Amino acid sequence: MIPLICIVLLFPLLISPSLLIEAADNLTLCYQHPNPEAVVQEVQRRILSSTSNVKVNDQLSCITGNPIDDCWQCDPNWANDRQHLADCSIGFGQGAIGGKGGQIYVVTDSSDNDVADPKPGTLRFAVIQVEPLWIVFSANMQIKLSHQLIVSSFKTIDGRGANVYVTGKGCITVQDVSNVIIHNIHVYNCVPSGSAAIRVSPTQVEHKGKSDGDGISIHHSRNIWVDHCAVSHCTDGLIDVTEGSTAVTISNNYFSHHDKVMLLGHSDNFMLDKGMQVTIAFNHFGVQLVQRMPRCRHGYFHVVNNDYTEWKMYAIGGSAAPTIISEGNRYVAPNDASSKQVTKRLDGDQGDWAGWEWRSDGDLMVNGAYFLPSGQGLNNLYAKDSGAEPKSAAMIDKLTFSAGVLGGPRDNGDQISQNRGTNSDENGGSGDRTFGNYGSGGEGINYGNGGIAFGSGGEQLLSTANIILSLLIILTFQIIASYVQH
Repeated sequence: MIPLICIVLLFPLLISPSLLIEAADNLTLCYQHPNPEAVVQEVQRRILSSTSNVKVNDQLSCITGNPIDDCWQCDPNWANDRQHLADCSIGFGQGAIGGKGGQIYVVTDSSDNDVADPKPGTLRFAVIQVEPLWIVFSANMQIKLSHQLIVSSFKTIDGRGANVYVTGKGCITVQDVSNVIIHNIHVYNCVPSGSAAIRVSPTQVEHKGKSDGDGISIHHSRNIWVDHCAVSHCTDGLIDVTEGSTAVTISNNYFSHHDKVMLLGHSDNFMLDKGMQVTIAFNHFGVQLVQRMPRCRHGYFHVVNNDYTEWKMYAIGGSAAPTIISEGNRYVAPNDASSKQVTKRLDGDQGDWAGWEWRSDGDLMVNGAYFLPSGQGLNNLYAKDSGAEPKSAAMIDKLTFSAGVLGGPRDNGDQISQNRGTNSDENGGSGDRTFGNYGSGGEGINYGNGGIAFGSGGEQLLSTANIILSLLIILTFQIIASYVQH
């Protein structure tokens, strides 16, 4: 029998299924953009402006047409103004400022021996501080994590100037926070970690359960930007964005050697992911990848100017009616005749997904690749601004030339070693490219023991009403299912 208290709490929803459906459909996140199409159009304007500069400034080798790279790489003194990087993002994660305005913190110690009381000078010590920090590295280093690395709000991990390899147990976790930038590091061979007491701020230690072995996990967070990283060889996903996260950009990364590459959306029943908005731009999806580039649920996803050179099952998949806008990508299909389709609808037949908004504009299909669109109004997205036409994939080589880690091997290679910090790229070369003066130097800074954990004094990621409504909806389904079974 359904408990009386549940009947009282859920009575309006139980007597009106339409109200329940409408409530679920209208779930929003406080920080999702109210007009995602405007964000798509702004990305296209930025790309158009940068690619136009290529034609005007052919003599300048630093001009690539990639609006993120062209924003900072042509400044020979960029190392003296590292925080300008925070002004260079595009898309839904454009508002991510990371540690801009904070002090420079130099990581000098690659150890990770005490997760409950990390040493000053280590990466773990830096990422748990309360104040904004722009984190750099004194030298090439491999950081072998003992447990998941919990990153707090307003942090930038900036690997420019060194070859930084993060590996080990749990890897990088971004949870219940905002304004994080992860730039120019290698993340590889990430494996699950057991439960442990982990310091998450100077004043707080929390018991953390087992992790899945993702390279970078983003949960219930906003204003996140992952740029110019090389991610491979992990146990679960390379990058997962779940549980009501939004305002995320994933750009200029080099993905390789993995099965389930990228999950965007926690589950089909997790309605808060309807507010998820993610931009996927200028990435290289490369050797020995299988599927999920990305695999989307519920939200709004802009996939623009990426280079897909290998997949074994499919490139882009989804369920639970996500909106997927694919523009100016190059899709090179495998030789297997059964895997030519770029797209895959999961957990539904055509009657379920015919109305999902999946669009392909200006994509380059190679070796028999094809994108199966769906939804209504496929020709109306750019009607508001004729100057924001989808960019052709003709410049994809130039736009993604620097995908991966700058100033060193761009990817993690076939033979990456857990005991070394260098390797060759998939073509056998060093992949080394130099962009100005990468020197950093300096000492780790002890910021003391003050501070509070994010959430006690920070802005709420979700309104109280949305949280209560979401819980009521989930509880309703669970109670009804249980009642029907009995």
